[in-house]
Amino acid sequence: MASASLLTTSPIIDKSDWVKGQTLRQPSASVVRCHPVAPSGLTVRASSYADELVKTAKSIASPGRGILAMDESNATCGKRLASIGLENTEANRQAYRTLLVSAPGLGKYISGAILFEETLYQTTIDGKKMVDVLVEQNIVPGIKVDKGLVPLAGSNNESWCQGLDGLAPRSAAYYEQGARFAKWRTVVSIPNGPSELAVKEAAWGLARYAAISQDNGLVPIVEPEILLDGEHGIGRTFEVAKKVWAEVFFYLAQNNVLFEGILLKPSMATPGAECKDKATPQQVADYTLSLLRQRIPPAVPGIMFLSGGQSEVEATLNLNAMNQTPNPWHVSFSYARALQNTCLKTWGGRPENVKAAQEALLIRANANSLAQLGKYTGEGESEEAKQGMFVKGYVY
Repeated sequence: MASASLLTTSPIIDKSDWVKGQTLRQPSASVVRCHPVAPSGLTVRASSYADELVKTAKSIASPGRGILAMDESNATCGKRLASIGLENTEANRQAYRTLLVSAPGLGKYISGAILFEETLYQTTIDGKKMVDVLVEQNIVPGIKVDKGLVPLAGSNNESWCQGLDGLAPRSAAYYEQGARFAKWRTVVSIPNGPSELAVKEAAWGLARYAAISQDNGLVPIVEPEILLDGEHGIGRTFEVAKKVWAEVFFYLAQNNVLFEGILLKPSMATPGAECKDKATPQQVADYTLSLLRQRIPPAVPGIMFLSGGQSEVEATLNLNAMNQTPNPWHVSFSYARALQNTCLKTWGGRPENVKAAQEALLIRANANSLAQLGKYTGEGESEEAKQGMFVKGYVY
């Protein structure tokens, strides 16, 4: 894997000088002008997938498109199904996921879909591979690779994300199955600190995952979620996120992660869900864009925001506000509930409602597509789409 810092700060090194796993050859005098010679013994690991990683990341970060996060674990999917009176069976999960991936024209608004492992290997109710249906819609298949959150010993009741053990062979198998990007979610809790230990653990885990993913051909989505839980104001969220993002990108560089071949999936800078002072979309945009400018290298092709319990409309309005002026990154969405909530309720588990549910999904996808382009107005939205979805202590 190529060092991101070298790629962004040393453009005078010709591509032919990158040798996988070997000492970097000193460039000729005709190539180097007024730059110091690379330190003796410096090694640069360039993944054999480097060109493909950059191409995939750019494809996902394409104008007017974002990511459909449908990677809920079977247990979480069961909770969603229970909300409409359905039993948590593989057949019901298959039926719902078939509805999502086969929505006509979904690829116009969605560039990537994050899948749970079951879905990656699953077929639709018509017997077609889910992955093939996505590819036919010009949607890049992705895969959730983390193994969930567990208590972090020695912390203030905080969590760390497990899943690094065996990640390399799993990633290779996922690539073989058709996945081209991966997702790893870790969280930081403001009410619980966050402690230095929790922040460093989150950043290091994301960096190791990203390096392993790139080495196996998968573009890593780096997701350091700042949980909405708490009564804190937007300023506190800003300060915590600034520290977390700094740690994340420090360790990404330490692990020689190719910045051009990743996507960032952060939280927006918002007040805590229980804060009395609510923020306007413009305030959210101002704080969040300031964070991005201070912490995120422009080499990163896409910022794919999570919704984190915001209402469908709120998440779209905030995204739209961030796209009123040009940004050095593709600023877009990677939403789960904020794309699926109305769709799921419209379906209700009834075959005769599939078309209406798909239309509800397309309405939300189109709204967020417009928001990515800075053209969303918010007109004609349903009351259902305006309902908040925050759940205190939410377990994904």
